[in-house]
Amino acid sequence: MTCAPQETPKVYGWCPGALRPMQSGDGLVVRIRAPLGRLSQEQAHRIADLSQQFGNGLLDLSSRANLQLRGVAHKDHPPLIQALREIELVDDTPAAEAKRNVIITPFWTAGDINTQIAQDLAKQLADTSDLTLPGKFGFAIDATGMPNLHSAAADIRIEASDQGLLLLADGCDLGKPVTEISAAAEAVALARWFLDQGGAPEGRGRMHRLVARRTLPATFAAARRTRVSLPTPGPVASGQLVAIEFGQITAETFHALATLGNIRLTPWRMLLVESKDRLPTSPGLILDATDPRLQVSACTGAPACLQAHAQTRALARRLAAQVPPGKTLHISGCSKGCAHPKPADLTLTARSATTFDLIRNATAADRPDLTELNADHLPKLLTSEF
Repeated sequence: MTCAPQETPKVYGWCPGALRPMQSGDGLVVRIRAPLGRLSQEQAHRIADLSQQFGNGLLDLSSRANLQLRGVAHKDHPPLIQALREIELVDDTPAAEAKRNVIITPFWTAGDINTQIAQDLAKQLADTSDLTLPGKFGFAIDATGMPNLHSAAADIRIEASDQGLLLLADGCDLGKPVTEISAAAEAVALARWFLDQGGAPEGRGRMHRLVARRTLPATFAAARRTRVSLPTPGPVASGQLVAIEFGQITAETFHALATLGNIRLTPWRMLLVESKDRLPTSPGLILDATDPRLQVSACTGAPACLQAHAQTRALARRLAAQVPPGKTLHISGCSKGCAHPKPADLTLTARSATTFDLIRNATAADRPDLTELNADHLPKLLTSEF
């Protein structure tokens, strides 16, 4: 079938913040970057209230372990920011906010090596005046136990290995040995190397693209750990992990979880509730590690996203039961593939409100194997594809 050229979606090249929100189809998206990825019960309850007062009552979990309020009107942005300041969840300036793009494993404990490095790195980044990194450039700290942030979006990683701590450039399996004392400074130095090597022409760029064409310094020669931890819903040492259907939760459900304990944000569409109490049941909460919805990624979709050509999450619910264990399905409203930038076993990329392209073992932006498939025919088609 011959298909018409698809309109190229707009690429912003930066992530929203609280002070620099992003316009979407349902209003402003206001992103909260909680220190150490943790919200106290008081903060979590207040965020749920603010979501209902100034937004549309929906909260998104981002792939960078941040929380986003959706549906905020321009006139409501200033009072929302003031309310977030009162609970210490807003930086002084947009520039300071943008620098604090650091993910930490949610399994940290108070005063451990993860928190020490995270706080040291945040301070060093804040103190730099000449380090202008791309808006999506970020860091991940995963310094104890089995690495679990390997799939999280990050350009520079500080990761536990069999040889101790390693500093890693995203896209490489070899790293530089570092210590708890030196890790933050070495991470900042690697960020400078990225800029010096031309990693951000015109202010945009990612580490994995640079290392595909540039050789890292010779000090990056230690092998990273090949074994990784894949978190699933269920009890953990510090509480319970609960998955959020397609990464979106209602303010009411967020309230219910906050009643049980403090909440840690993760980059896996999950929340870690610091409680051993029984978690509430809700259509949007996934407590079973075998639930097929865990194998499906779906972006916000139309009309909430200005770039999306079709609704995505209703279709994802319809198709989830057809995804076999061990397989992945990605449904994207456009070719940007925000919900799952990496390859999936099957990707459905919307071309219009009712048609999708099918792409095997690739991303939403790759060449389709089948084009302009009617959404009503997709359940039957997936039966043969899987």
